[in-house]
Amino acid sequence: MTSTISINDSHSLQLSPLEVPNRLLLGPGPSNAHPAVLQAMNTTPLGHLDPAFLALMDEIQSLLRYVWQTENPHTIAVSGTGTAAMEATLANTVEPGDVVLIGVAGYFGNRLVDMAERYGADVRTITKPWGQVFNLDEISTAVETHKPAILALVHAETSTGARQPLEEVGELCRKHGTLLLVDTVTSLGGVPIFLDEWGVDLAYSCSQKGLGCSPGASPFTMSPRAMEKLQKRQSKVANWYLDMLLLGKYWGTERTYHHTAPINLYYGLREALRLVAEEGLANCWQRHQKNVEYLWQSLEEIGLKMHVEKEYRLPTLTTVCIPEGVDGKAVAKQLLLEHNIEVGGGLGELAGKVWRVGLMGFNSRPESVDRLVEALKQVLGK
Repeated sequence: MTSTISINDSHSLQLSPLEVPNRLLLGPGPSNAHPAVLQAMNTTPLGHLDPAFLALMDEIQSLLRYVWQTENPHTIAVSGTGTAAMEATLANTVEPGDVVLIGVAGYFGNRLVDMAERYGADVRTITKPWGQVFNLDEISTAVETHKPAILALVHAETSTGARQPLEEVGELCRKHGTLLLVDTVTSLGGVPIFLDEWGVDLAYSCSQKGLGCSPGASPFTMSPRAMEKLQKRQSKVANWYLDMLLLGKYWGTERTYHHTAPINLYYGLREALRLVAEEGLANCWQRHQKNVEYLWQSLEEIGLKMHVEKEYRLPTLTTVCIPEGVDGKAVAKQLLLEHNIEVGGGLGELAGKVWRVGLMGFNSRPESVDRLVEALKQVLGK
């Protein structure tokens, strides 16, 4: 006699085909993808070991070296969001007891602290008020005091809109045998970066901001110095999925299976990088700078102020001070529901004090600025 089990249908939703609102994404990320990127992601998948797909991986590696201005052999896209690439830098190079010095001037500096502690690092920090940056003397004093194995700095602090100068920091690190780790999540593709010239040993980013792709295929690179530290580890990398010795066999000449890559996201990343190369890296940087200056001017004309000193503002993300007596969350909600425009709110110390306005990748256009400013005029009654 065969027993039957009745099926529980309570969660079997009867849905229409997917439709989503057409938003202009001017928050801290994601940004709207270029139509050519969306078209690429709509292409039929290949197998993750198909020769055609492996050739595409090689193209991604080369183009990532271009946008980062590096010759690092180990330059790949991590199958995960920018946070996965962020964790990969620490997972591969931190061993229990290593002194890791982290510059904290915003939310993502604090995230580096949390991650490094989880891998057993002896974490030391230098701090600045949110929106400020470290000068070379401050960094030099801290490195000489703590003698860290790794110095971690956020090049583009997504929570504050501040750009951390990196010139001469790598040279300082080399004098002390320190690896330089840099967060370029909100700078890659939109802010000048010269990893090799600056002596950066480890860097990570994401695909959904300055590169104008969907999240989920995140740039990662490590210098030969960083790779040497990885190869000399006394213990295995604690995170199997992010172990670069294993991933290197998939991205390198061996082509050994490691995981099933997010095929269509890699299609999108390849296309996004191709578009940057087609525009030209210097032109891409200049476009972001020109359009953000137009944004700043337009916001100032309606009485709004920026949080960060102009010299250190990012061209990709601007923190705009919420005027006294204005409910920042209510304004952001109105922009979203009535104008289909997304802007971000403040995090941490800046919660309730600023809006975060992203002008990144495909969205870095004068039309984006005009649409946002006109909507703000209506919402704020300007």
